[in-house]
Amino acid sequence: MGVSDGGLFMLVVTELKVVVSQVERGVAMKEMRLISRALRLMMSVRRRFRGPTLAAFIKHVLPVGSDTLSRLLPFFCKDEKDMEVDSTSSTLHVASHKSNLLPELEVLCYLVVLVYLVDQKQYQEAKACSGFAIARLKMLNRRSVDVIASRIFFYYSLAYEKTDSLVEIRSTLLALHRTATLRRDELGQETLLNLLLRNYLHYNLYDQAEKLRSKTQQLDTHSNQQLCRYLFYLGKIRTIQLEYTDAKDSLLQAARKAPAKARGFHIQCSKWAAIVRLLLGEIPERTTFMQPGMKKALKPYFELTNAVRIGDLSLFHMAAEKHSSVFHADRTHNLIVRLRHNVIRTGLRNISISYSRISLADIAAKLRLNSDTAVADAESIVAKAVRDGGIEASIDHANGWMQSRETGDIYSSNEPQLAFHSRIAFCLNTHNEAVRALRFPPNAHKEELESAEKRRERQQQEQELAKHIAEEDEGDF
Repeated sequence: MGVSDGGLFMLVVTELKVVVSQVERGVAMKEMRLISRALRLMMSVRRRFRGPTLAAFIKHVLPVGSDTLSRLLPFFCKDEKDMEVDSTSSTLHVASHKSNLLPELEVLCYLVVLVYLVDQKQYQEAKACSGFAIARLKMLNRRSVDVIASRIFFYYSLAYEKTDSLVEIRSTLLALHRTATLRRDELGQETLLNLLLRNYLHYNLYDQAEKLRSKTQQLDTHSNQQLCRYLFYLGKIRTIQLEYTDAKDSLLQAARKAPAKARGFHIQCSKWAAIVRLLLGEIPERTTFMQPGMKKALKPYFELTNAVRIGDLSLFHMAAEKHSSVFHADRTHNLIVRLRHNVIRTGLRNISISYSRISLADIAAKLRLNSDTAVADAESIVAKAVRDGGIEASIDHANGWMQSRETGDIYSSNEPQLAFHSRIAFCLNTHNEAVRALRFPPNAHKEELESAEKRRERQQQEQELAKHIAEEDEGDF
């Protein structure tokens, strides 16, 4: 049951009119949430964007003969045959007078065209359009533009990433971040920091990414999406730096805070978190790999986890070779190479539990150490595991065997206490984060006792605010 071209045009035009009015209202009231709501509305109708509709939109918003109009219209020139819009185009009226056009509406036109070009996979045109938008943003210093500018920064980087030329804009992103810091544009700082971290990590420049992150001023988070991205990039950096405990916390927190519909982001977090937990000597739960919509994507990591859990070195090598292309695409291949030692250690632990005494030659055979010096390798592996505390055993070098010690009662040690402490610390940290996330109206403590009518009005506003916050969390991710 399709919609006619004229009906589709009218529908998109009506929604774009609402977007324009919301932006104007947000600028007039200096309320950034109204502008954010307008952008979410625009993103919800982006699938229905068509060249003729957007061409008519920017013609009505921008004054005739303006530089912005002359820059944006050529992106629709190839659709000139379709740009003869019927009389419905006259229904689009912009509330602001064209001779006094708001800079926010001008930047909004750049964003609308940029989103359309990215959706149409016209990345070269998107690079050109984003370049014009960035040049215009450098001339503006208005906090009401910051919300729209942060979206433009994102698509600016995305267009260059899709054309594999991210290195070309690194200096520009650094300059924009410096400008945003000087202008106290906190949302711009968050967005640009994440884009810079992504830029560095794209080229495996982990040291540079960590130096930038450590020297950047930490701010109170204004966007849940940007916080999730930051935690994900931080987890990747910590993983490469062998700080697996901090990496696991960051990755799990990023997955927990991300909206449910961001399935691709959840998949990436789950992949890296699974590798980090394996490197820590933990075995992820089976349910982690069986989540709806993620089972197929996580299957290579499930097979890898199964090999590590069993301690079978040959099965581990088979899984690594079978899914080598997936691991290279995910950039986790180097981490999987590190797992070989964990597989051997797990197999050795299983052997020490099963046998009170076993020869080093049998250990080499069970671990499938295929080398000319397999017995010597097994001896060194056992010695290292004993020294690191991985197994409770001793080596009888004269007779060439490993003697396992009797396992003691774990409840007589400090391990239950440490596990209980970690759970308590997690709960307290969650509580502290929830308290810090509370939002109150300004000067709420100074207000007098309110009447019943004012109380109802306040409660209604609080419900609307909670709804807007939830929409932000589920917004463009």
